[in-house]
Amino acid sequence: MSGPYWPYSISVRPNPGGFGAQVEGVDLSKPLAPEALAAVRGAWAEHAVIWFPDQPLTHDELEAFTMQIGPFGEDPYVEPIEGRPHILEVRREAEEIATPFGAAWHSDWSFQERPPSATLLHAKVVPPRGGDTLFADGCRAYETLSPLLQHMLAPMRAIHSASRVYGPDGVYARDGDARAMRLRIDPAADGRCAHPLVRTHPVTGRKALFVNPVYTVGIEDMSVAEAESLLKFLFKHMTEDVFVYRHRWRPDTLLMWDNRCVMHNATGGYDGFQRLMHRTTVAGQTPV
Repeated sequence: MSGPYWPYSISVRPNPGGFGAQVEGVDLSKPLAPEALAAVRGAWAEHAVIWFPDQPLTHDELEAFTMQIGPFGEDPYVEPIEGRPHILEVRREAEEIATPFGAAWHSDWSFQERPPSATLLHAKVVPPRGGDTLFADGCRAYETLSPLLQHMLAPMRAIHSASRVYGPDGVYARDGDARAMRLRIDPAADGRCAHPLVRTHPVTGRKALFVNPVYTVGIEDMSVAEAESLLKFLFKHMTEDVFVYRHRWRPDTLLMWDNRCVMHNATGGYDGFQRLMHRTTVAGQTPV
Protein backbone atom coordinates (compact mmCIF):
# COMPACT_ATOMS: atom_id res chain seq x y z
CA MET A 1 0.00 0.00 0.00
CA SER A 2 1.37 3.42 -0.96
CA GLY A 3 0.62 6.69 0.76
CA PRO A 4 -0.27 7.23 4.42
CA TYR A 5 -0.65 4.05 6.39
CA TRP A 6 -4.13 3.47 7.84
CA PRO A 7 -4.13 0.93 10.69
CA TYR A 8 -7.46 -0.83 10.92
CA SER A 9 -6.79 -2.27 14.36
CA ILE A 10 -4.59 -0.13 16.59
CA SER A 11 -4.23 -1.94 19.90
CA VAL A 12 -3.11 -0.19 23.09
CA ARG A 13 -2.37 -2.52 26.00
CA PRO A 14 -1.57 -0.52 29.16
CA ASN A 15 0.37 -1.83 32.11
CA PRO A 16 -1.54 -2.25 35.36
CA GLY A 17 -1.99 1.25 36.75
CA GLY A 18 -1.76 2.82 33.29
CA PHE A 19 1.91 3.86 33.33
CA GLY A 20 3.36 2.43 30.12
CA ALA A 21 1.58 0.69 27.25
CA GLN A 22 2.33 -1.52 24.27
CA VAL A 23 0.99 -0.26 20.94
CA GLU A 24 0.38 -2.64 18.05
CA GLY A 25 -1.39 -2.43 14.70
CA VAL A 26 0.81 0.28 13.18
CA ASP A 27 3.67 0.07 10.72
CA LEU A 28 6.08 2.87 11.65
CA SER A 29 8.06 2.39 8.44
CA LYS A 30 5.27 4.22 6.61
CA PRO A 31 3.77 7.68 7.23
CA LEU A 32 0.87 7.48 9.66
CA ALA A 33 -2.50 8.85 8.61
CA PRO A 34 -3.75 11.73 10.79
CA GLU A 35 -6.18 9.47 12.67
CA ALA A 36 -3.45 6.92 13.41
CA LEU A 37 -0.99 9.60 14.48
CA ALA A 38 -3.62 11.09 16.79
CA ALA A 39 -4.15 7.66 18.35
CA VAL A 40 -0.40 7.24 18.93
CA ARG A 41 -0.13 10.72 20.41
CA GLY A 42 -3.12 10.04 22.63
CA ALA A 43 -1.59 6.81 23.94
CA TRP A 44 1.70 8.60 24.58
CA ALA A 45 0.00 11.42 26.49
CA GLU A 46 -2.09 9.02 28.56
CA HIS A 47 0.54 6.38 29.35
CA ALA A 48 3.80 8.44 29.15
CA VAL A 49 5.87 5.41 28.01
CA ILE A 50 4.77 3.51 24.91
CA TRP A 51 6.50 0.86 22.84
CA PHE A 52 5.97 -0.66 19.42
CA PRO A 53 7.24 -4.25 18.96
CA ASP A 54 8.50 -5.67 15.67
CA GLN A 55 9.48 -2.42 13.96
CA PRO A 56 12.70 -3.08 11.94
CA LEU A 57 13.30 0.58 11.03
CA THR A 58 15.98 2.07 8.82
CA HIS A 59 17.63 5.38 9.72
CA ASP A 60 15.33 7.19 7.28
CA GLU A 61 12.25 5.57 8.77
CA LEU A 62 13.27 6.32 12.36
CA GLU A 63 13.88 9.96 11.44
CA ALA A 64 10.58 10.20 9.55
CA PHE A 65 8.53 8.83 12.44
CA THR A 66 10.34 11.10 14.90
CA MET A 67 9.43 14.11 12.76
CA GLN A 68 5.78 13.04 12.81
CA ILE A 69 5.89 13.47 16.58
CA GLY A 70 7.67 16.82 16.35
CA PRO A 71 10.84 18.62 15.25
CA PHE A 72 14.17 17.19 16.32
CA GLY A 73 15.60 18.27 19.65
CA GLU A 74 19.17 19.35 20.24
CA ASP A 75 21.44 16.61 21.60
CA PRO A 76 24.61 18.10 23.11
CA TYR A 77 27.63 16.22 24.41
CA VAL A 78 27.12 13.02 22.39
CA GLU A 79 28.47 12.59 18.86
CA PRO A 80 25.75 11.46 16.41
CA ILE A 81 26.02 8.81 13.74
CA GLU A 82 28.10 10.08 10.83
CA GLY A 83 25.82 11.76 8.30
CA ARG A 84 22.83 11.49 10.69
CA PRO A 85 23.03 14.52 12.99
CA HIS A 86 19.81 13.62 14.80
CA ILE A 87 20.50 9.94 15.56
CA LEU A 88 22.66 8.98 18.52
CA GLU A 89 24.12 5.50 18.77
CA VAL A 90 23.84 4.18 22.32
CA ARG A 91 26.47 1.47 22.11
CA ARG A 92 28.29 -0.68 24.62
CA GLU A 93 30.66 -3.33 23.35
CA ALA A 94 31.05 -6.78 24.89
CA GLU A 95 34.52 -6.03 26.23
CA GLU A 96 33.63 -2.70 27.85
CA ILE A 97 33.89 -2.36 31.61
CA ALA A 98 32.70 1.26 31.92
CA THR A 99 29.32 1.89 33.54
CA PRO A 100 26.53 1.76 30.91
CA PHE A 101 25.61 5.11 29.37
CA GLY A 102 22.67 6.66 31.20
CA ALA A 103 22.99 4.33 34.19
CA ALA A 104 21.45 6.67 36.77
CA TRP A 105 18.01 8.20 37.19
CA HIS A 106 17.65 11.24 34.95
CA SER A 107 15.42 13.20 32.60
CA ASP A 108 17.09 13.81 29.25
CA TRP A 109 18.82 17.17 28.94
CA SER A 110 16.80 18.81 31.75
CA PHE A 111 19.56 21.44 31.93
CA GLN A 112 18.40 22.90 28.59
CA GLU A 113 16.09 25.91 28.52
CA ARG A 114 13.72 23.75 26.47
CA PRO A 115 14.36 20.11 27.36
CA PRO A 116 13.11 17.52 24.87
CA SER A 117 9.46 16.52 25.02
CA ALA A 118 10.12 12.98 23.81
CA THR A 119 12.97 10.53 23.53
CA LEU A 120 12.74 7.60 21.12
CA LEU A 121 14.94 4.53 21.48
CA HIS A 122 15.12 1.78 18.85
CA ALA A 123 16.59 -1.59 19.84
CA LYS A 124 19.08 -2.94 17.30
CA VAL A 125 21.18 -5.43 19.29
CA VAL A 126 19.77 -6.73 22.59
CA PRO A 127 21.92 -8.82 24.95
CA PRO A 128 20.57 -12.20 26.10
CA ARG A 129 20.41 -10.95 29.67
CA GLY A 130 20.32 -7.59 31.44
CA GLY A 131 20.10 -4.21 29.77
CA ASP A 132 16.59 -3.35 31.00
CA THR A 133 15.49 0.30 31.21
CA LEU A 134 13.62 1.60 34.25
CA PHE A 135 11.04 4.39 33.99
CA ALA A 136 9.60 6.44 36.87
CA ASP A 137 6.22 8.21 36.76
CA GLY A 138 6.69 11.81 37.89
CA CYS A 139 2.95 12.54 37.75
CA ARG A 140 1.87 9.83 40.17
CA ALA A 141 4.84 10.60 42.39
CA TYR A 142 3.63 14.20 42.67
CA GLU A 143 -0.04 13.29 43.07
CA THR A 144 0.67 11.01 46.04
CA LEU A 145 2.45 13.74 48.03
CA SER A 146 0.48 15.38 50.81
CA PRO A 147 -1.44 18.55 49.89
CA LEU A 148 0.77 20.46 52.33
CA LEU A 149 3.98 19.36 50.61
CA GLN A 150 2.48 20.01 47.16
CA HIS A 151 1.66 23.55 48.28
CA MET A 152 5.21 24.04 49.59
CA LEU A 153 6.81 22.80 46.35
CA ALA A 154 4.57 24.83 44.01
CA PRO A 155 6.67 28.04 43.84
CA MET A 156 10.08 26.35 43.93
CA ARG A 157 12.53 26.40 41.05
CA ALA A 158 15.16 23.68 40.70
CA ILE A 159 18.61 24.33 39.26
CA HIS A 160 19.83 21.98 36.53
CA SER A 161 23.33 21.52 35.08
CA ALA A 162 25.25 18.97 33.01
CA SER A 163 28.43 19.61 35.01
CA ARG A 164 28.40 16.34 36.98
CA VAL A 165 28.39 14.33 33.77
CA TYR A 166 29.83 16.25 30.81
CA GLY A 167 31.84 19.00 32.50
CA PRO A 168 35.67 18.92 32.69
CA ASP A 169 35.38 17.37 36.16
CA GLY A 170 32.37 15.19 35.32
CA VAL A 171 32.14 11.43 35.53
CA TYR A 172 32.52 10.88 31.78
CA ALA A 173 35.66 13.04 31.67
CA ARG A 174 37.30 10.41 33.87
CA ASP A 175 36.40 7.55 31.53
CA GLY A 176 38.84 8.58 28.82
CA ASP A 177 38.70 6.17 25.87
CA ALA A 178 37.02 3.40 27.86
CA ARG A 179 33.73 3.80 25.96
CA ALA A 180 32.64 2.89 22.45
CA MET A 181 30.35 5.94 22.47
CA ARG A 182 31.87 9.27 21.52
CA LEU A 183 31.03 11.80 24.23
CA ARG A 184 31.84 15.50 24.29
CA ILE A 185 33.41 16.94 27.42
CA ASP A 186 32.80 20.69 27.39
CA PRO A 187 33.21 23.54 29.92
CA ALA A 188 29.81 24.78 28.71
CA ALA A 189 28.32 21.86 30.63
CA ASP A 190 29.02 23.77 33.84
CA GLY A 191 26.25 26.24 32.94
CA ARG A 192 23.02 26.29 34.93
CA CYS A 193 19.34 26.61 34.11
CA ALA A 194 16.36 26.88 36.49
CA HIS A 195 12.96 25.23 35.94
CA PRO A 196 9.83 24.85 38.05
CA LEU A 197 10.31 21.97 40.46
CA VAL A 198 6.72 20.99 39.66
CA ARG A 199 5.87 21.39 35.97
CA THR A 200 2.50 21.24 34.25
CA HIS A 201 2.14 18.93 31.26
CA PRO A 202 1.14 21.02 28.21
CA VAL A 203 -1.24 18.34 26.87
CA THR A 204 -2.78 16.59 29.86
CA GLY A 205 -2.57 19.42 32.38
CA ARG A 206 -1.25 16.99 35.00
CA LYS A 207 1.49 18.17 37.33
CA ALA A 208 4.74 16.23 37.68
CA LEU A 209 7.88 16.44 39.76
CA PHE A 210 10.59 17.72 37.41
CA VAL A 211 13.86 16.99 39.18
CA ASN A 212 16.38 14.19 38.76
CA PRO A 213 19.54 13.01 40.57
CA VAL A 214 21.91 13.50 37.61
CA TYR A 215 21.15 17.02 36.42
CA THR A 216 19.37 18.73 39.35
CA VAL A 217 22.09 20.39 41.43
CA GLY A 218 20.13 22.69 43.72
CA ILE A 219 17.00 24.71 44.44
CA GLU A 220 16.79 28.49 44.12
CA ASP A 221 16.79 30.43 47.42
CA MET A 222 17.78 27.35 49.44
CA SER A 223 21.09 26.55 51.06
CA VAL A 224 23.03 23.58 49.74
CA ALA A 225 22.14 21.54 52.81
CA GLU A 226 18.43 22.40 52.60
CA ALA A 227 18.25 21.60 48.89
CA GLU A 228 20.15 18.34 49.28
CA SER A 229 17.83 17.19 52.05
CA LEU A 230 14.64 17.96 50.12
CA LEU A 231 15.94 16.53 46.84
CA LYS A 232 17.11 13.35 48.54
CA PHE A 233 13.58 12.83 49.89
CA LEU A 234 11.99 13.54 46.49
CA PHE A 235 14.35 11.24 44.59
CA LYS A 236 13.66 8.39 46.99
CA HIS A 237 9.92 8.99 46.70
CA MET A 238 9.96 9.22 42.89
CA THR A 239 11.75 5.91 42.50
CA GLU A 240 9.59 3.84 44.84
CA ASP A 241 8.64 0.56 43.16
CA VAL A 242 4.98 1.59 42.85
CA PHE A 243 5.96 4.37 40.41
CA VAL A 244 8.48 2.37 38.34
CA TYR A 245 8.08 0.33 35.15
CA ARG A 246 10.90 -2.01 34.06
CA HIS A 247 11.12 -2.45 30.29
CA ARG A 248 12.71 -5.64 28.99
CA TRP A 249 13.93 -5.10 25.47
CA ARG A 250 13.49 -7.18 22.35
CA PRO A 251 15.18 -6.45 19.00
CA ASP A 252 13.34 -4.03 16.69
CA THR A 253 11.24 -2.54 19.49
CA LEU A 254 10.78 1.22 19.30
CA LEU A 255 10.06 2.85 22.64
CA MET A 256 9.05 6.47 23.20
CA TRP A 257 8.74 8.21 26.54
CA ASP A 258 7.48 11.59 27.70
CA ASN A 259 10.54 13.39 28.98
CA ARG A 260 8.36 16.06 30.59
CA CYS A 261 7.07 13.74 33.32
CA VAL A 262 9.26 10.62 33.23
CA MET A 263 12.71 9.77 34.57
CA HIS A 264 14.61 6.76 33.28
CA ASN A 265 17.61 4.67 34.23
CA ALA A 266 19.63 2.27 32.04
CA THR A 267 20.55 -0.87 33.94
CA GLY A 268 23.57 -3.07 33.34
CA GLY A 269 23.94 -6.78 33.89
CA TYR A 270 25.09 -7.70 30.38
CA ASP A 271 28.89 -7.64 30.62
CA GLY A 272 30.37 -9.74 27.86
CA PHE A 273 27.62 -8.91 25.38
CA GLN A 274 27.08 -6.05 22.95
CA ARG A 275 24.06 -3.74 23.31
CA LEU A 276 23.15 -1.26 20.57
CA MET A 277 20.31 1.27 20.39
CA HIS A 278 19.55 4.22 18.14
CA ARG A 279 18.11 7.33 19.78
CA THR A 280 16.34 10.49 18.63
CA THR A 281 14.74 13.31 20.59
CA VAL A 282 11.82 15.64 19.91
CA ALA A 283 12.11 19.32 20.78
CA GLY A 284 10.21 20.48 23.83
CA GLN A 285 8.85 23.59 25.48
CA THR A 286 10.06 25.83 28.27
CA PRO A 287 8.78 24.12 31.43
CA VAL A 288 5.97 25.92 33.27
